[in-house]
Formats: sequence, C-alpha cells, structure tokens
Amino acid sequence: MRAPSFASPIPGLAPVESLTWTVPGLREDPTLCLRCRSAQLLCGKPVCPILLKYRAFERTLPMVTGTTLEGSSPPGVFVGRFGYPKVSIGPLLSPLHGSTELLDTPEEWVGRSVEEVIGFRTGLVRGTARFRVTEADRPEALLERLQLLGLAVESVESQAEFRRPPRGHLALSESSPPFGPSAPIERVRLDVRKVDPDLDRLSSDLHANARVAVEELYDRGVRVSRIQRAFSVGALGRQGRRRLVPTRWSITAVDDLVSKRLLEEVRGLPELGEVLLYALTALDNRWLIAFLPGTYRYESIETWYPNTVWNPSPDRVVMMGDHEGYQGRTTYASIGGCYYAARLATAEALVRLRRQAGVVVLREVHPGEILPLGVWNVREHVRAALARPPERLTGLDELFRRIAREFAIPLERWLRASAVLHDARTQRRLDAWVDAGS
Repeated sequence: MRAPSFASPIPGLAPVESLTWTVPGLREDPTLCLRCRSAQLLCGKPVCPILLKYRAFERTLPMVTGTTLEGSSPPGVFVGRFGYPKVSIGPLLSPLHGSTELLDTPEEWVGRSVEEVIGFRTGLVRGTARFRVTEADRPEALLERLQLLGLAVESVESQAEFRRPPRGHLALSESSPPFGPSAPIERVRLDVRKVDPDLDRLSSDLHANARVAVEELYDRGVRVSRIQRAFSVGALGRQGRRRLVPTRWSITAVDDLVSKRLLEEVRGLPELGEVLLYALTALDNRWLIAFLPGTYRYESIETWYPNTVWNPSPDRVVMMGDHEGYQGRTTYASIGGCYYAARLATAEALVRLRRQAGVVVLREVHPGEILPLGVWNVREHVRAALARPPERLTGLDELFRRIAREFAIPLERWLRASAVLHDARTQRRLDAWVDAGS
C-alpha cells in the first residue's frame, strides 16, 4: 500500500526559512560590546565569546613556539574546501604527549561545557599541504601518511616542521568542530602503531564503492566520527574513484548515507501507535523530539533566539526548518548538515524501537550558544535525548501543551512552521475510518 502524502508547503503560510519576528523590548545597540568589555555580560550570554577565544589561544600559543612541534595527534585530519578541486589537508596535532583521543572524539563530548570543548579544540594545531582531490587514489608519501593517520585508532606520536610558526584565528564552523592555529607543513613524522581493523580492511578493498564501505563500517560498529575521517582522506571507495573530501562535506555525506541505509529498514517496520516525547537541555539548546503514530516522515526545525551565534540580531527570532515524506528527499536540506545529523540519530532510535513513525525534531537555541561547535552538537545531543526513556503522551493535544510549556517561543510559531505537525492535526488516518464503521 502506498504511503499517504502530507501537506507541504502549508497553504497560505510563509516558508519556514522566512519566519522571523521581533521580540518586544529588545533594541539594537552597536555600542554594547564597547560599554560592556566583558564586565557585565550585557549581551545576555553566560560567557564573553571574545574572551573565551582569547583565553583558549592564551593557553595554546605558548606551547607552540617556532616552526617545530612535537606531541600527539588524537588522531585527527582536516580537509579544507577552499580552492576545490585543489584543497588543503593536514594533520591536527596536539603539543601534549600521550592519550589525546578525547580532543577529536565528539561522541565523548556530551555533558561537556562550551569552554571544555573549545579548550579541546584550540589545543590542536593544523598543518596544511595542498593536493588535488584526485591524488587520493595514488597518493605521494605525505598524503599516504595522512591517509594512514585517518585510519588510526589511538593517539599518534608526531613531529612536524612548519614553514612558519603556526598562527591564525580559531576556525569555527557549524559543520565541523573548531581547531586552533595553523601553518603550512614542510614535513611530518607520524608514528601510527595501531589502525582500526575494519577501516583497514575496507581501505584495502579496492572493489567496494564508498557508499558500501560506509554502510558496512557502520554496521560493524565503527564510530561515525572515524568513518567520516576515513571518508574525508580518500581512504574508501573503488580504485580509480577515490577522492579527498572536505571535512564539512564528509561529515554530512556519512550522516546522509548511514541514515538512508537505516531508513530502508525503518520503512518496513510496523507503525508506531502512540505519541512518544524525548527532551533534553544542553549547551543552552532545548530539544524536544516527538515520534508520532503513522508512517515515516521527518522534520527538523531550529529556532534561534536573539544574540545567538547564527542570529546576531538583538531583537529578532529566526526559525528555519525542512522536512521529508515517506520516500525521503532528493534535494539538499535548507538548514544544512544539522538536518542529516538529527535524521541519523532519529533513524537509529526507530530501528531500536522496531517501529516507523513520524518524527519531529524541535530545537530552540538560546544565547548560551556562544560559538558554533559543529553538527556533532546536534547528532550527539539528539542521540543522548533518544537514549532516555520516552514520555508516553495521550495524544497531540498533550504534545502541544508540552511544547508550549518547554519552549520560550510561542506554540503558534512552531505549529505554523511544522508541516509534519500540520499533517498530524489535519489528516485522518485509515484506522479512524475503520473504527468509526465498526
């Protein structure tokens, strides 16, 4: 039986991307930072983001002097996107020796503060060298060592020589975790002693395409962050087709591929017959994830309060979101990698439940979100929320009451923005007609 479609876009309503409105009582003041100078936190943030970045570098730069750096890589590799198809790639190196895996393992960052995560990442120095993306297939010595680093399973002792002392700004992105200073790399020694056996086997398989390799690695329990790293350095795929993939693209690509693979299984499962609600507050983000009765459909909506990292306006709330029906989507989601990160986490939960359902992920971002930390923030916190026992609600009315109670943004705004909730409110299910006639 063909799954029912649902209303999208909602007739008479503006697209979600354009839903902005003014918060009463807030007015723009361009002198705010000058008057505050971090003393009074007039912006409403719990920590001054300017000082946070400064203090992070204050701890790191004294440990990185001259053009030589010895220490441990978590292991970590970063591939840039500027200049594509000739990109910058290099190791992420810590001046500390010993176990540094935590610095590049986002699965372990849930429960950490923004200050801790920034501290992890500013301790990493990025070496840079430029290669064409097609060189991943037949790498020269330096690129081959970086690919091996991408397969490592534990910290790697390293020694690097740079063309100039590492300097620069804290690299921030909504897609990938931040890192600290960088410099062109002259040469590097990487003492890789142990690689992930599953990554090593799939890297040696020259006949499996990248999609098959990613899916098999996930099924074998390899962490998503490790798969993303191997994918990025061009260590997966058929011979002649391997490519370097910018880190921000590889993160979303793996989230997308794995979630599609899981959703193939989800669509064959029985339908959920109740409303389940999961909640979490972390890093001044409030999350509500609702599973609704019926066939699979998915939606993710983010609301950015004033003075948050991607909404510098002092008085306007910005809401963005996107959705897909039973068959999925063929175009890139307007809210970017966060959409696919949350979709992966919710698909995993549906597989565990052995049910398909409508999924709504609602995220309200408050001013405590002072710096972009990467889409791991979405994937891992949605995973954390879904790992908790759900609340079993009596129906949509109770769900709406919870949304109104938990969020600062009025319920009306969420309902206007959500195609999946609109569908749940307005479309009668077939079993309702069967019950009526019995």
